[in-house]
Amino acid sequence: MAIRHAAPGEVFDARPLGSALKNAKSTTLIRAQQLEVIRLVLPAGKRLPEHSVPGEITVQCIEGAIRFFVNGDPRTMHAGDMLLLAGGETHALEALDDASAIVTIHLAHEDK
Repeated sequence: MAIRHAAPGEVFDARPLGSALKNAKSTTLIRAQQLEVIRLVLPAGKRLPEHSVPGEITVQCIEGAIRFFVNGDPRTMHAGDMLLLAGGETHALEALDDASAIVTIHLAHEDK
């Protein structure tokens, strides 16, 4: 069964999860030809290892606190904070509290 994503023009909920955060899972909200939007859910202490993606990304912390490493340099994000990363930039993160974030990824496509 295919995972349902938001359709163009559809309104969807991206508000903080509040008490539902404890049991929530990360989910892709939008998947389009050149764009992916993910609600990333991280329990306190969870780490995502260093990685990179080809396209630019934005990360907006919705709730909790996240330590975000850009090329090894740490930045702490709290609810409402947002950052932009260039395509290919190495990053990692860890949740300081139970946290959720909206991650937007520009899906780079090679010209044919």
